[in-house]
Amino acid sequence: MHTLLPEPVRRLAAWCVVILLLTGVAAVGVWLCVTFQTAVTPVLLALLGAALLGPLHRRLLAMKVQRSLAAGLTCAAVVAVVGGATYVVARVLIDTGDQILASLRRAADGLAPHFGAAGTSLGDLAANARELLGKFGGTAASGVISGLSVVGEVIAMTVLALLLVFFFLRDSGRAMAALRSLAPRHSADHVEAMARRAFGAMEGFMRGTTFIALIDAVLITIGMLILRVPGALGLGALVFVGAYIPYLGAFISGAVAILVALADRGWVIALWAVGVVLAVQLLEGHVLQPVIQSRTVQMHPAVVMLAITAGASVAGILGMLLAVPLTAAAFGVLGELRRRYASGSSAS
Repeated sequence: MHTLLPEPVRRLAAWCVVILLLTGVAAVGVWLCVTFQTAVTPVLLALLGAALLGPLHRRLLAMKVQRSLAAGLTCAAVVAVVGGATYVVARVLIDTGDQILASLRRAADGLAPHFGAAGTSLGDLAANARELLGKFGGTAASGVISGLSVVGEVIAMTVLALLLVFFFLRDSGRAMAALRSLAPRHSADHVEAMARRAFGAMEGFMRGTTFIALIDAVLITIGMLILRVPGALGLGALVFVGAYIPYLGAFISGAVAILVALADRGWVIALWAVGVVLAVQLLEGHVLQPVIQSRTVQMHPAVVMLAITAGASVAGILGMLLAVPLTAAAFGVLGELRRRYASGSSAS
């Protein structure tokens, strides 16, 4: 009976079947990740950590440092750096948080006569920012657990992720050998190439994003200090953290900086703040992104926004942070499949 169908219809039906199968597999994968979120989250965070720390570990190995010692030194270094950076960022936000929130409230009060209900809503949002952020953060961390249980769960996942980073770095060769042993004999090389391509895309994305986030934060902080905007260090810290959520994070942190400048320094300084934020964003989009991440997987902004939205719907803030690097890894796998398929077609 199928021979009675035209060739285009048969091809369309075949592609529909493939898309349905891939959608089903993806849906089952997402369901499993959500169901076992406590176990999956440290693994994903450890993969990102291993991707970010991979160059340092390889450099230590090139210096003839023993593999376990190199992995331990790398983890110790990241604990010192991340712990110190977290302390500095948290301290800055604590010291300047009230000042920033007060500036946002004054900005909302000043905008309310011009925008009516919208300005009033902005004022309510600024007034209740701490409560809203606390509720949202609690929901993202755990659906039903709160208080000390949330703190204990976060600490446990952090420790587990750090231990997994150590094992991922130390036993990367064994992991690849195990992956090859699980794959069919004739496709072991393909599976290894796809895994390396996915991890390479994730590694490049994490390194590039961290470097770009640091440059953005420094430039924004310098600009706000020159304009004498209160809470400049805290705004720079927000920019650094927000840079790990592409586009959306930069927009939100930039908008906060502009509103703070508007509230405390007036319209003229606020316009200068707009210029600083736009200049930094133009530098990032036209110089930093093409130069720093030119060797990683390039994704269209629409794909990035869809990934962020999907990640937020699945796992809140954590999903937004993980969505883009995991999408970069998926694009790396697709790129490897396309390359091998093209080379196989040309060889035949």
